[in-house]
Amino acid sequence: MSDVYLFDAIRTPFGRHGGALAKTRPDDLAAGLLRTLVQRNDLDPGTVDEVLLGDANGAGEDNRNVARMATLLAGWPTSVPAATVNRLCASGLDAVLHASRTIQVGDASLIAAGGVESMSRAPLVMAKPDKAFPAANQTLYNSALGWRMVNPAMPAEYVISNGEATEYLAGRYGIGRDEQDEFSVRSHRNAARAWDEGFYADHVVPVEGAELDRDEGIRPDSTTEKLAKLKPAFQAEGGTVTAGNSSPLSDGASMLLLGDEEAGRRLGRDSLARIAGRGAAGVDPNLFGIGPVRAAELALERAGIGWGDVAALELNEAFAAQSLACLREWKELDPALVNVHGGAIAIGHPLAASGGRILGTLARQLRRTGGRWGVAAICIGVGQGLAVVLENV
Repeated sequence: MSDVYLFDAIRTPFGRHGGALAKTRPDDLAAGLLRTLVQRNDLDPGTVDEVLLGDANGAGEDNRNVARMATLLAGWPTSVPAATVNRLCASGLDAVLHASRTIQVGDASLIAAGGVESMSRAPLVMAKPDKAFPAANQTLYNSALGWRMVNPAMPAEYVISNGEATEYLAGRYGIGRDEQDEFSVRSHRNAARAWDEGFYADHVVPVEGAELDRDEGIRPDSTTEKLAKLKPAFQAEGGTVTAGNSSPLSDGASMLLLGDEEAGRRLGRDSLARIAGRGAAGVDPNLFGIGPVRAAELALERAGIGWGDVAALELNEAFAAQSLACLREWKELDPALVNVHGGAIAIGHPLAASGGRILGTLARQLRRTGGRWGVAAICIGVGQGLAVVLENV
């Protein structure tokens, strides 16, 4: 079995829904990052064994295997194969895990993997009528987020929105509105400080044709007093989850370059980190937010370490209450090590792109501090979690 290393990790700035990236197609977002990988690594794209991209939607311009489309648009040789992975919010991280396993067993030496999502450009979709010329009105679904065309056999308790499920978690773990808002303000302040201090300067690359030089959703002036004025978004009576303590709809892409030792020699560069452990777990769909708990524990076990060894955790902040519920379960983890450069509540959550973002951020944080071990973890709608352990080598 080969060790698998992360040699580069880049992403676009994340744009707000309907914002600066709304006019850029998802396949173009991903293609731009593939071209950037070539430029900054002096890479011959013909030496890349495969391109794997996560994509949660696949209903619009990202249809028909967006990984292959992006590879062709980037001008890479047609001999480079590509595949698209869908594990909803963790699609990009899952693409990285697929890449790492492929390299580990010797079926590839160098793979580009990541994720892309344009929630602004997600289309309205309609089920095909049972018969031609239907007399009744037909329903259009917004494919940007959430359930659609639900199978009537699905248990009703599973078919709730992620926001409603988060309200349930908040009650179950005793997470009040104030705690959620404080967590959210920390996310914005950490993200703003990271940008101001140049942490993202070598990580985030511009999108051609878009005027956006940093993540669009960050509000440096966010305060708990301002957030306290927002109304609950999912549960009118006694609700605590608001637009301010939830991640926003976003657009963006992430891309990573993974390989074995031989790939590193060909690239002529040191690695950022080693993939040391992987974990996937399932929970009831209405408990989706704590999916990362068991996934991270599995990844730690497979890496042969415990929470006491961890120097940094990148946890995708789908919702403040969801993230805080996970931290309640990880009792040995110091919360100060979590998302020190901001999280999805501030930066944004363009579904499949988020896994690559948190993994690239984690690798650079370990490099910056000299910490040895780090964890990237993400919750997944319909009740799953995914996690990766990195070793700073």
